[in-house]
Amino acid sequence: MWSSSFSEYGGAPPPSDRPPGDGAGGLRLRPFRGLRYDPAHVSDLASVTSPPYDVVGPAAMRRLMAADPHNVVRLILPQEDVAHPGERYHNAAHTLREWRGEGVLRPDPAPALYVYEERSSGPAGVVLQRGLIGALDLVPPGSPVVLPHEDVFPGPVADRLALMTATEANLEPILLLYEGEAEGRRAAATRIVDDVAATRPPLLSVDTADGTRYRLWAVTEPGTLASIDADLRLRTALIADGHHRYATYLELQRRHREAGDGPGPWDQGLALLVDSTVYPPRLGAIHRVLPGLRLDRTVETAKQVLRVTELGEDLGAAERALATAADLGPALLITDGTRIHLLTDPDPVALDRAMPAERSALWRRIPAAMLHRLLLPSLPLGATTGDPEDDVRLVHDDSSAAVALARETDGVAVLLPPMRTADVRALARDGERVPHKSTSFGPKPRTGLVLRPF
Repeated sequence: MWSSSFSEYGGAPPPSDRPPGDGAGGLRLRPFRGLRYDPAHVSDLASVTSPPYDVVGPAAMRRLMAADPHNVVRLILPQEDVAHPGERYHNAAHTLREWRGEGVLRPDPAPALYVYEERSSGPAGVVLQRGLIGALDLVPPGSPVVLPHEDVFPGPVADRLALMTATEANLEPILLLYEGEAEGRRAAATRIVDDVAATRPPLLSVDTADGTRYRLWAVTEPGTLASIDADLRLRTALIADGHHRYATYLELQRRHREAGDGPGPWDQGLALLVDSTVYPPRLGAIHRVLPGLRLDRTVETAKQVLRVTELGEDLGAAERALATAADLGPALLITDGTRIHLLTDPDPVALDRAMPAERSALWRRIPAAMLHRLLLPSLPLGATTGDPEDDVRLVHDDSSAAVALARETDGVAVLLPPMRTADVRALARDGERVPHKSTSFGPKPRTGLVLRPF
């Protein structure tokens, strides 16, 4: 049998036989009985899955909803019914129950950890991500086992909490990174992931319109699960994507514990765990657009505290100049879609005055920190609310899209260089959080391949 080929990884009792802990036992990823689409009840799996909820814009949402009446976006982003305002979370719960009753979604026969693979091709060649999807044991805030690197806001947590409470499910995984390879030797969990992908036919294979292929396998053998558990207990993980959902997991657990419910499915949350030493993530920037702001005004304001260098109109050349400058210190580009300026070398006195005294030297070098602490407060933004942040629009990764949005809004695009993964991890280990929306880790796991009902 296939399971016998994994005897080298050990044969201890499976991790599901042990009660949930508080993080003292290390990183724990538990098998669960996944809920998956039945291909016989949908047009195709590509038409019922989606990107994560927080990167689906209105236009993309309309396309996804039109692709198939059972697209998962109807669960993760439920819409208001004009006849029943305020009930969209309950509508999502009703839809989930309905799809389960109709057999559109069916539970797998046994608890499993799921090997997840995403493969795409681009200008830089093939991008491959592999990892394990499972039920992550929650650990208290401040535990070194699971490290956040961004702060969260109450609104998104309240939104996801209402959805998880109504549906009694984790509908999409967060993304965690751990460092498994040491001295050229791959971690046992990573070797298992690769062996499964190389030797077994997948449970499903999905090709999306952008040319990306997603595949999923179930790992159920007790000995293999125990080997994965023993390896991961030695690890710590960085939350790469899904801070608000992880905060929601913790809040849901807190409420159940305060209600006296005891141990239960709220002690875990759905997660994809990737060995970043073998499958390095893509870490992109999140650009800012300042609608209605004149470039000349922005340049004159920036000159008071930064060195400003005009670069012309070639975006590609400007981005290369930005990458070179970012190796030496915090740097930004600003443009209205025609002229481009490079901002570098902040005035040390002004920078020191703008930055929180308790922040480390590494944190003070973050481009987003320089933007939001040093430059934005001096610009004529936030006329309605008094908060400059209210006028800032975000564009993930795509500098061309940010420039196009600046043109559309008669404003200015601020293009940031991506942070380094090692810097993000170093800050998280020291208990620091990067400024909000400073990182865009990817590839982000596809939503809808496997759900975790309570």
